[in-house]
Amino acid sequence: MSQSKLDQFKSLLKEQASYSEAIALMGWDMRTKAPKKGIEHRSEVLGVLSQKVHEIQTSEEMKSCIDELKASDLDDVMKRSVEEAEETYDKTAKIPVEEYRAYVTLQSKAESMWEEAKNQNDFDSFRPYLEELVEYNRRFADYWGYENHRYDALLHNFEPGVTVEVLDEVFPKVRKSLTALLEKVQQAPNQPDPSVLEGHFPKEKQERFSEEILSRMGYDFDAGRLDETVHPFAIGLNTNDVRVTTKYDEKDFRTAIFGTIHEGGHALYEQNIDESLAFTPLADGTSMGIHESQSLFWENFIARTEAFWENHYDLFKSYAPNSFENLPLDDFYRAINEVKPSFIRIEADELTYCLHIMVRYELEKALIGGEIEVADLPTLWNEKMKEYFGIEPPTDAEGVLQDIHWAGGAFGYFPSYALGYMYAAQFANQMQKEIDVEEHIKNGDFQPIKAWLTEHIHQYGKMKKPLEIVKDVTGEGLNPDYIVAYLTEKYQTIYKF
Repeated sequence: MSQSKLDQFKSLLKEQASYSEAIALMGWDMRTKAPKKGIEHRSEVLGVLSQKVHEIQTSEEMKSCIDELKASDLDDVMKRSVEEAEETYDKTAKIPVEEYRAYVTLQSKAESMWEEAKNQNDFDSFRPYLEELVEYNRRFADYWGYENHRYDALLHNFEPGVTVEVLDEVFPKVRKSLTALLEKVQQAPNQPDPSVLEGHFPKEKQERFSEEILSRMGYDFDAGRLDETVHPFAIGLNTNDVRVTTKYDEKDFRTAIFGTIHEGGHALYEQNIDESLAFTPLADGTSMGIHESQSLFWENFIARTEAFWENHYDLFKSYAPNSFENLPLDDFYRAINEVKPSFIRIEADELTYCLHIMVRYELEKALIGGEIEVADLPTLWNEKMKEYFGIEPPTDAEGVLQDIHWAGGAFGYFPSYALGYMYAAQFANQMQKEIDVEEHIKNGDFQPIKAWLTEHIHQYGKMKKPLEIVKDVTGEGLNPDYIVAYLTEKYQTIYKF
């Protein structure tokens, strides 16, 4: 191995990371602050920058570096970086550069059109963009290749190692258990009273409470910020600039409070990746499933627990309307954990959350497989909501248009939400064996919890594959029994059956 070749490789990685950071910053701006009239121009700029990244990833220089370095004696970081670069090269080189640039430009325009279509409840105005996105993803999947199902090629982008075969085995089992539990919950005589949570809760006070909780979680505001958006997300530009967004509803504080904590879980992951991975393709979460495990862990296994509110209820009431002043903690706790089938995924309770993902997975799989077309989506969406939840969205804005993912071309992403929930349950089970999680939550001391997550998950970035992390942390592979056991125990207690 020549040092000059390694230096060239590192230079290419840094250049690629720099362009990618600029793209991410523009993406954050477009979804938070950018003026509407600037979207068209910005989309073209994003296309140009993304083309540049594509060119670096598939350049002769990159190929030369990969070929020489993969047979060389490298440190662990560079060895994994070469592996990641080779996988990206093999995949990206199969897509013509002009086609890739056109796709990125389409993504940006589609996201803007989706937001408008959602606001206007007008699926037909968004439909042509979605049809193009679907056609691109079908074609890309064919370029990349797959063994059994075209959708596997897209799944691999978000959750390496997981296939349709795995999901079609795991999801029906979980669905059967959750629907049976849901039926028991709905028939239980001791129902929480969600009306106790009603009342006008000013956005400014929700924001201040959210900032306080993020700080207590260990989120570093010197390396991030909290902003408002239509569809909440977290984005890591680098480990020292990881931004959180949320959505405020002055009639229902749960949207912002739990949404912010959820995105804060994502952000803690990104902020605590080892600095040695900077400017490499490893300075990122290892998969969307592992990423979701972190956000869902903080949102559900921490912030929706009784122990959390025993410590934080007084703080909450200091920001909340006077109507909460005399509300008993037990009534509050049961109300925030009410199970009620709903139209909106990001507002779903813990028990029905995975069912929302399964609706989307089944539609995506059929869409990419060519079994259904975009025009079929509104009707099929409503039919599946009726089948799974017993409710039917009154509008497309509350149905097929509610999520931004398809507008961004993120086909294959949705299963990671359910997988992340399953991973989170496994991690929580293992963490409890090693530290007294409940006691730390009761004391409002989240540092040992954050340190455990950093030690076992965060610091590695992409140094480890997702299923490797699950195995290393818990001693076994994906096991959905933990999430079923967790939900059963929790809701038997809350609903007293």
